[in-house]
Amino acid sequence: MFEGQPKGLFALALSNTGERFGYYTMLAIFTLFLKANFGWDEGMATLVYSGFLALVYFLPLVGGALADRIGYGKCVTTGIIVMFLGYLMLSIPAGNGVPAMVLMFAALLMVCVGTSLFKGNLQVMVGNLYDDPKLESKRDSAFSIFYMAINIGALFAPTAAVKVMDYAQKHLGATMADAYHYAFGVACLSLVVSIIIYYAFRGTFKHADYSAKTAATTTGHAEPELTKKETSDRVVALCLVFAVVIFFWMAFHQNGATLTYFADQYTVQHATGLQSMIFDVVNLTLLIVIVYALFSLFQSKSVMGKIVSAVVILAGIGGLVWKYFSLDPAGVDVAAPIFQQFNPCFVVALTPVSMAIFGALAKRGKEPSAPRKIGLGMLVAGLGYVVMILASVGIAPGDRVSPNWLVSTYLILTFGELLLSPMGISFVSKVAPPKYKGLMMGGWFVATAVGNLLVSIPGFLWGHVPLWVVWTVLVVLCLISFVFIFSVMKRLEKVC
Repeated sequence: MFEGQPKGLFALALSNTGERFGYYTMLAIFTLFLKANFGWDEGMATLVYSGFLALVYFLPLVGGALADRIGYGKCVTTGIIVMFLGYLMLSIPAGNGVPAMVLMFAALLMVCVGTSLFKGNLQVMVGNLYDDPKLESKRDSAFSIFYMAINIGALFAPTAAVKVMDYAQKHLGATMADAYHYAFGVACLSLVVSIIIYYAFRGTFKHADYSAKTAATTTGHAEPELTKKETSDRVVALCLVFAVVIFFWMAFHQNGATLTYFADQYTVQHATGLQSMIFDVVNLTLLIVIVYALFSLFQSKSVMGKIVSAVVILAGIGGLVWKYFSLDPAGVDVAAPIFQQFNPCFVVALTPVSMAIFGALAKRGKEPSAPRKIGLGMLVAGLGYVVMILASVGIAPGDRVSPNWLVSTYLILTFGELLLSPMGISFVSKVAPPKYKGLMMGGWFVATAVGNLLVSIPGFLWGHVPLWVVWTVLVVLCLISFVFIFSVMKRLEKVC
């Protein structure tokens, strides 16, 4: 999985891990903060949430175009600084009046601008590492590893948000509304870690900080020239993919909106026994360690490697057994944001599994193309919301269902995400015309932005139609997207 990958991949991935940890710490509690601090209903809170997400993913189009001219590294550094200032402003407890709203929206805008300079351009540099023909075959697996690193940050974010808020209320005398600001401040610290990693290991990826204009002087070889038709075919193919993924992100980013509302209003918020263990991020981390150690056990080429892997597996199992016998008989309370830890947990745990499956298919010449994986991802996402339909049929206000419904939905959505997101980013980095790499990566984020803006639609439906109708809308849109992408599959695979 990691063998043969350039060191620069891990430096860039870890830089992104720090940034994403802060981002998802803030995002895990954002809609709940809007409701608690400003008294907004679900529709209004979701509108602000989706608008913020849309701008976060729309502005990388501008950031990518700018980076194509002035350089990716400069934009990444500037982006981190701007994001830091935005999170710092967001951590100020300014109350719930007009000045507080102005400060919050100004902070959100700075986070959006900073992200536009950071996120897409960091990914372009990852793609540039694999322009060397010797590394091209590792491009898809590289983006899977990169995507996994993002989710390591996201895995611990919900727990960090809940724990910091709890500490602020119990030990610092913060009100419920003010406690959110302490959690937002976590993002500032994570960005400091991110910039330290970025500059400490910059030597491992400095050679990837080039554009089509500077490729010849930086790498010693110029990017290949494409004809106008080749360029047009590639851009059209990318736009077709962008059109499809809009609806995936509309469905997927319900995690901070309607899925969080469902966790808050309709899900049992107390767990006991074995089930309570899944709400402890330490237990999830031990499970992930066991999964990776199992892969190492079977893939290690040395006896010592196998012994070390076996010891890690036994230690992980021992840790889980100890945690089980240390459980509080009274159980644990489950805060709604905690459910958002399951998606990144599943991403990190299942990434080596998906890579192994596709690696085995590739050896047999049967690995699906990136566009086919994207199409299948849409189908799987639709199935995830079928589970929510089953959980919601016949439910009434005041009723609460097992948390297993939400956990199952997050698991299925993760399968869809692994098929679509890292493969989509890899597809963009591979197919984008050389002189438009930053712009096309920005296009991927614009599609994500449009999807995020549409996140608000189920939010406005919430409370006005039966719950199963909310989920059915998402299922239908995912199925339509699945049919569409397979209808243009030949055109997409032509440019792969």
